[in-house]
Amino acid sequence: MTLFEVLVRLVLVLLCFLVLPLVIGQTEHKVMGHMQARVGPIYAGGFHGWAQLVADGVKFAQKEDVVPAGADRRVFRLAPAVALIPYMVVLIAIPLGPGDLVGRSIDAGVFFVLAVMGVGVLGSLMAGWASANKFSLLGALRTAAQLMAYELPMLLAAASVAMAAGTLSLTGILGEWQWWWLPWQAVGAVVFFTAGLAELQRPPFDMPVADSEIIFGAYTEYTGLRFALFLLAEYAGILVLCALTTVLFLGGWHGPWSGDVGWLWTLLKTGLLAFVVIWLRVSYPRLREDQLQKLAWTGLIPLALGQLVLTGIVRVATA
Repeated sequence: MTLFEVLVRLVLVLLCFLVLPLVIGQTEHKVMGHMQARVGPIYAGGFHGWAQLVADGVKFAQKEDVVPAGADRRVFRLAPAVALIPYMVVLIAIPLGPGDLVGRSIDAGVFFVLAVMGVGVLGSLMAGWASANKFSLLGALRTAAQLMAYELPMLLAAASVAMAAGTLSLTGILGEWQWWWLPWQAVGAVVFFTAGLAELQRPPFDMPVADSEIIFGAYTEYTGLRFALFLLAEYAGILVLCALTTVLFLGGWHGPWSGDVGWLWTLLKTGLLAFVVIWLRVSYPRLREDQLQKLAWTGLIPLALGQLVLTGIVRVATA
């Protein structure tokens, strides 16, 4: 691969990273606006509230960048970047379509993407610790507890697909993928997607940012563009989670009449899952901390282990 090809792929990944999370954010405005009859996202600017996202961007840009007097300034300013950049790195390894439609094919792609996604959570921990605010620190501690609980079922569910395909490469998994895997790996898909929502701290797993209890958790002291970077990291995380679920469990580019437009199937499946993420936010109340931990340790982990056992049995039977 020449240097020019590498640069072109990096530019394309960067464009996807900058555009698609904003599309998800705009979609969330519209879907929630219709489900909850919100005036701004429906009517702002005239035609279907097109100006709401622009208004939010201008608002964030105009706000003063405030750093608390007692904060660790270096860590405080670095935290938004630590929360955001890992998701861009993960996008490089996710295959969009067959052939060369991937930023970089990695042999241990499953481990790579899950490890890098775990780094993104450190941004919340850094923000909570550096803010010199007890509510922010409490939000960071909740984030750490949530990460410890949901990282394991997420990894186990992904390991089931890797075992079924006999490879850790995301491109290799899609190369081995068969349609009859959909019911076979369905439990693992639910576990992976649910654990991913918890790691992103999306409702109903948003205890670390429970505004009615701890203001806004680790992000309480952030304003302006730094706060906007955390929001962008959340939407980028939704994009990455939905794309990974598509690749691991829904066949990625595989679809009827895929051919040269396999990438379109990947984007369509990712978009549908993103809609599900938004739908869940509107539909379900926040879980209590004890309910959240109980779901992980007594619900998702046994299901993921059961999926691994089932995968092992099927692999032996079809060998």
